[in-house]
Amino acid sequence: MKKIPQEKGIDHSLNLIREGYMYIPNRCHSLNTKMFKTRLLGQQTICMMGKESAELFYDNEKFKRHGVAPNRAVQTLFGQKSVQTLDESKHKHRKTLLMSAMTKDKLKALIDIAEKQWTMAVDQWESEQTIVLYEAAQEIMCRIACEWVGIPIQENKVKRLTKDLAAMFEAAAAIGPKHWAGRKGRNRVEKWLEQQIVNIRAEKKQIDTQSILYDFVWHHDLEGNLLDPKIVAVEVINLLRPIVAISIYINFIALALYQYPNEKAQVVGGEADDRHRFVQEVRRFYPFFPFAMAKVKRSFIWNDRTFKKGTFTLLDLYGTNHDSDIWKHPNQFRPVRFKHWGKNPYNFIPQGGGDYLMGHRCAGEWVTIEVMKVSLDFLARRMRYDLPEQDLSYSMVNMPSMPKSKMIITNVQATS
Repeated sequence: MKKIPQEKGIDHSLNLIREGYMYIPNRCHSLNTKMFKTRLLGQQTICMMGKESAELFYDNEKFKRHGVAPNRAVQTLFGQKSVQTLDESKHKHRKTLLMSAMTKDKLKALIDIAEKQWTMAVDQWESEQTIVLYEAAQEIMCRIACEWVGIPIQENKVKRLTKDLAAMFEAAAAIGPKHWAGRKGRNRVEKWLEQQIVNIRAEKKQIDTQSILYDFVWHHDLEGNLLDPKIVAVEVINLLRPIVAISIYINFIALALYQYPNEKAQVVGGEADDRHRFVQEVRRFYPFFPFAMAKVKRSFIWNDRTFKKGTFTLLDLYGTNHDSDIWKHPNQFRPVRFKHWGKNPYNFIPQGGGDYLMGHRCAGEWVTIEVMKVSLDFLARRMRYDLPEQDLSYSMVNMPSMPKSKMIITNVQATS
């Protein structure tokens, strides 16, 4: 039997906070391994990265998610009793609901809505002197999400909803006032949606019977009962919040277009495949989700290493996307690498890995890619703007990370 390398020391929670996205890659490099043991928040933890580790981590017979996420993440990012906290048949049944929104027709509708909302936004920006792209993109994403899901919302409520949804993912790793803002934001949105759901079921409010919201409102659990309105609200947020979080990627799209002009030229003069590869490289190259969490479901042996039941486990998403055993020159921005990528579900995992339906890979990954492609088309080809002097650096410690200036643009003009 082989021992999993052990990081020395009593507890390394502070090191994780100090090193952020690089905590696991740094240890894997220094210990010459893809897997090591440590202690985080007082508990024994296995940290791992790489393709083989991802294949292991997404084996539902070996790892579970129920009861794994820290309460602060549940209270801000995931929500109580959400699909991310379920296992086995309950998870599969709930995941089917989310995947029902990912049909070809619904994704085509999403693209059309995104095109419309971006066009309206750029028209408005032409009359404004300065745009903070991160904040402006959040509102565009919120409008896209609500229209796509079929949630009627008053114009004067859009900014508040945008801030609340953004606070949920901005506060996931935060402490203090920012964390409490995330909790308040989630509570406010859940309460609002819950009331909408109750009114729809009581026929006090009419919605499109072909909408995604309608499917969620009338979804039944495995016992044939309608889901509790609060749980429906949580799962609706699981569509809205990730779409608003695409604003982080949009910032990195703008940064990449500025930092890599040759790649921008390829996008401007290229085909749809070039835009797709550019988007994929943005998702691989820049930091987004740092890691995924699980616990060992029952004790087992893998590659002559023992995994004990109940051990907390982290899979490094960023590190796997920068693993030199998978990616040639991983720290260089090269969209062309996706020209011959084999679409392996375990070596490119910015939003998780494995199977969409049976596993815990993000159901909204297709949504992310399609909205990013529309956003790239506007930022690279369908609008002109200036990028004044600003701090374009981004932290590898703060989670989520983004350019410090949040990408300030000026003199916006539509080009087509």
